[in-house]
Amino acid sequence: MIPNLPIHIILIFGLTTVATLFLFLRIIRKSSSEVTKKKSIPVFIGLIFWLILQAILTLNNVYNSNLLLFPPKIMLLGILPPLLVIILLFATSKGRQFIDSLPLKNITYLNIVRIPVEIVLFWLFINKAIPELMTFEGRNFDILAGISAPFIAYFTFRNQKINRNILLIWNFICLGLLLNIVINALLSAPSPLQKFAFEQPNIAILNFPFSWLPTFIVPIVLFGHLVSIRQLFMNNYSNN
Repeated sequence: MIPNLPIHIILIFGLTTVATLFLFLRIIRKSSSEVTKKKSIPVFIGLIFWLILQAILTLNNVYNSNLLLFPPKIMLLGILPPLLVIILLFATSKGRQFIDSLPLKNITYLNIVRIPVEIVLFWLFINKAIPELMTFEGRNFDILAGISAPFIAYFTFRNQKINRNILLIWNFICLGLLLNIVINALLSAPSPLQKFAFEQPNIAILNFPFSWLPTFIVPIVLFGHLVSIRQLFMNNYSNN
C-alpha cells in the first residue's frame, strides 16, 4: 500500500469500486432477458472472486516487483483477462445475446462512477502517487464523461430530447476520453513501457486498492461503451 496516504482516499475509492460492482449487477438484473437476469448471481460471484484475487496479488507486491519485466505483470495478470472476457462475449452468439439484452439507460448511468474516480486521482496526485497529467489539471478530461452521463441518460430516455445518434456520438467521445487516460496511465507507470512522468511515475495502480481501477473499473466502463455502441448501431441499421 502507498505509505502515509490519507484514509479517506482509500475509503472513497473502495466505495467507488463497490458502487461500480452493484451498478453493473443492476444492469444485468434490468435486462430484457430472463436468461440474462439469472446470470446476475454467477456474475456477482465471479467479480467478487476477481476483486479478491487482484487484492491478493497487489497486497503481496506482485505488481510492484520486477518492474523491468515485459510485459508488465499488471497487464498480464490484471488487465488482459477482462479484455479477453470482453472479446469472448462479442465473439460468441451467447455472448452477443447477453450483450444485446442489457439496458442502454442503466449502462449510460454507470458512467457516473467516473466522477469519484477522477476526484480520487486528483488526491493521489496531491499525495505524489500519480503524475499531474493523469488528473483533470493535466491531460485527463474523463470527468466530463461522468458529469454529462446523468444528463445524457435523462434527456435520452426520460425526456427523449436527445436522439440515438447523439447518444452514439457521446459514447464514442467518452470512449476516446477513457482510452486517453488509460494510455497515459500505462505510459507513466514504472515499466519498460514508461515514456514520461519519470519525476513522478504512476505508482498508484500497482498498489492496493487502486489496482482495481485498471483491472476492474476501467474494463467495466469500457464494456459499457462497447455494448452501447453495438446496440446503437444495430438500432440505427434497423431504423433505415
